Amino acid sequence: MSEIWNEKCIISPSLISVCDMCNLEPSVRQLEDAGIEMLHVDILDGHFSPSMPLGLDTVRQLRKKTEMFFDVHVMTTAHDFFVAELLDIGVQSIVFHGEMEPHMDYRLNQIRKAGVKAGVAMKPATPLSSLDYVLEKCDGVLLMLINPGYAQERSEGQVPYASRKVRELHEMIVSRGLDTKVILDGRISKENMIEFAPDGIADIFVAGSTCLDKKDLKNSALALREFRNSILK
Repeated sequence: MSEIWNEKCIISPSLISVCDMCNLEPSVRQLEDAGIEMLHVDILDGHFSPSMPLGLDTVRQLRKKTEMFFDVHVMTTAHDFFVAELLDIGVQSIVFHGEMEPHMDYRLNQIRKAGVKAGVAMKPATPLSSLDYVLEKCDGVLLMLINPGYAQERSEGQVPYASRKVRELHEMIVSRGLDTKVILDGRISKENMIEFAPDGIADIFVAGSTCLDKKDLKNSALALREFRNSILK
């Protein structure tokens, strides 16, 4: 399943955005049936952002029921406990917010030593310069294109400087000869995929309610995969 990491234009549905929280396993089965191989799992503590919809025990139980690649986005004010638990659960990728981590280099080392993909997540206004000395250790960098925790507010759109920031990160990675993946999260649309996927400017697209239908999850995931294939031709 780790081969999915090296594909182009990876679709990573957001567990908390598109799955039925009372029927998680059936929802995940629908995604699997549609050929989706990666699942974006948000872990929140209620402090970093004003929501806490998913517990670690739920992730642990779900891990036992699917072989999907768990792409975890940690949105917490402290990381020791959550990272240790997630490594024990057996997720494949962890990104944490650099804004809340006083020891970014150590944290990346800890995750990678466990054989897990490691990376830094960034709020929209966080400058890319904060990655200057750790980018080489990042398997991925997640850029939030909306402010984290406010997805339920329909007025919260992608920041106007989103495209510039995505392109500048891509240029930073290319200039250093790295293979760091660019992960985009927050109101991701087909338009974002058209803009950033064909030329490899971004690699992983966190799919939420903007491009997947929670009430028709399997068919909308199938349609999104077909769209993805069409823009890569």
